[in-house]
Amino acid sequence: MVGYLVLENGLVFSGERIGYKKDAIFEVVFNTSMSGYMETLTDPSYVGQGVVFTYPLIGNYGVMRDDTESKRVWVEGVIVHELADYSSNFRKESNLNDFLLENKVPGLQGVNTRSLTRVLRNSGVMKGKITSNCKNIKAIIKEIKSYKAPDPVSLVTSKKIHTEGKGKYKIALYDFGVKGNIVKSLLNRDTTVTFFPATTTTKEILAIKPDGIVLSNGPGDPKDNKIAIQTIRELHNTNIPILGICLGHQLLALATGANTKKLKYGHRGPNHPAKNEKTQRVYITSQNHGYYIDEDTLDPKVSYVTYRNVNDKTIEGLKYKNKKIVTIQFHPEACAGPQDTAYLFDDFMQIVKESKHA
Repeated sequence: MVGYLVLENGLVFSGERIGYKKDAIFEVVFNTSMSGYMETLTDPSYVGQGVVFTYPLIGNYGVMRDDTESKRVWVEGVIVHELADYSSNFRKESNLNDFLLENKVPGLQGVNTRSLTRVLRNSGVMKGKITSNCKNIKAIIKEIKSYKAPDPVSLVTSKKIHTEGKGKYKIALYDFGVKGNIVKSLLNRDTTVTFFPATTTTKEILAIKPDGIVLSNGPGDPKDNKIAIQTIRELHNTNIPILGICLGHQLLALATGANTKKLKYGHRGPNHPAKNEKTQRVYITSQNHGYYIDEDTLDPKVSYVTYRNVNDKTIEGLKYKNKKIVTIQFHPEACAGPQDTAYLFDDFMQIVKESKHA
């Protein structure tokens, strides 16, 4: 069946329908991963978005549910150049098209993804619609432009306070759409992790007397999380060690007076170079975000830059002065992606241990 991706600027890309045969409107973004599509599809940070995979062949190693980052698929659509007809992997449970059907995710293959990516790079990310009928382009564009996605964090955050693990150190996880491998990375370091929804108050978090606090990744515009920003402002004023990852990194900056802005086309993929400003060493990092911290709005009395993106010089890490607080824009759990910066979990846990035993 022929299908189309209609962009809000009027451009139309044709292809063949894959996955679930339904229409869908979403923000169109691109991901530069060569592998890791299972992790991408199930990453809560992609809620409200359709993903264009720039690598030409997707699905060649099949579906393995152990590789998912959450209990469901969050992307709204999938656009690829070629969906593998045959997948080969000793761990394979099914193929990607069946997985998309099972999770009611529409998609297209046979799309000129190189051309589409160039459009997104030049014009910036925009909304689009997957459809089987594009005869009335004007009506579709009007529909796309009027579409407003629901509050993304409210969809992906924990619904109630709950605990995992039985480790020695109590970690409060402020959950804005946490990836499963962040949780695993914490549990593997002798922790008990208590999940808190995005609307949790400071009083509720402090009630468990945490040894450390982690502000998780998540979707959407960080400025929309007004309750969380106020809570994080109050947590910043405590002496508890805090690690902020991705959205958590941005929220802490907002809570301390800085500003965030939207990137033209975002950083999404496992191959983004970030330089340690102290050692000048460059790490290849996994990233998934559409916003960044405006460096001109940082208060030098509050924080300083620890990591910087080699490509566009945006902030990739902050250290907060006179506080046990570090935040990073990239994903140290790196699933999918390189494990180069997993040591940051160890560094954070060392701060937690020293603080607990001080």
